[in-house]
Amino acid sequence: MNFVEPIRDPDIFHDIQATLKKENPRNYVLIMTGTYAGLRISDVLKLKVKDVKGKKYIDIKEKKTGKRNIIEINPELKEAYKEYCKYMNQEDYLFRKSDINKPISRVRAWKIMKEIGERFKVPNLGTHTLRKTFGYHYYKKTGDIATLMNMFNHSKESITLRYIGSTQDTMNKARREFKI
Repeated sequence: MNFVEPIRDPDIFHDIQATLKKENPRNYVLIMTGTYAGLRISDVLKLKVKDVKGKKYIDIKEKKTGKRNIIEINPELKEAYKEYCKYMNQEDYLFRKSDINKPISRVRAWKIMKEIGERFKVPNLGTHTLRKTFGYHYYKKTGDIATLMNMFNHSKESITLRYIGSTQDTMNKARREFKI
C-alpha cells in the first residue's frame, strides 16, 4: 500500500486550481470538491448535479460508514458548482465519463491525481490526497483537532493527526532540528 500525502504548500495548491480551472473544468471541480468538502473519493464520485446545484448543503450517506453526513458548501465551491453545472442536467454525475452519464472510476480519479503530482512535482498524491489536504490545512489554520476528528469520523486524535500528515511533519522537524 502506498502512502498518500496532502498538498501542503498553499501556493502549489492554488497553482493546481488555477491551471485546472482553465484547462479541465471537470478535474478542477473534482479537486475543489474533494478539498473543500473533505469527503472520501467514493462519496465524491457518486455526486450528481442535483446534489449540489443551487444547494446550501451536500447531504449524503457515506459509502464507507453508512452514516449521514451534511456538509455546508463552502462559498468558493458553490461558485465552482454554479459555473460548472450551468448546462448540465439534474441527473448528470458531476464527474462523469465524457461519452456517457456514468461516474469516472476510482482508478481514473487516482490517475488524475498522479498526473497532477507529476506535472506540479508533488510526490505521493492519490485519491485520499484531497481529503487529507482539507484536514491538513484546516488543522494548520485552526488547531481544532476535535472538530476535524468529528468531520472525519475518527475515534482518536492520534488517528486524525497521522491521517493528515501532521504527525509526520512533527517527526521530520524533530529530526531536522536535533543536535547533540
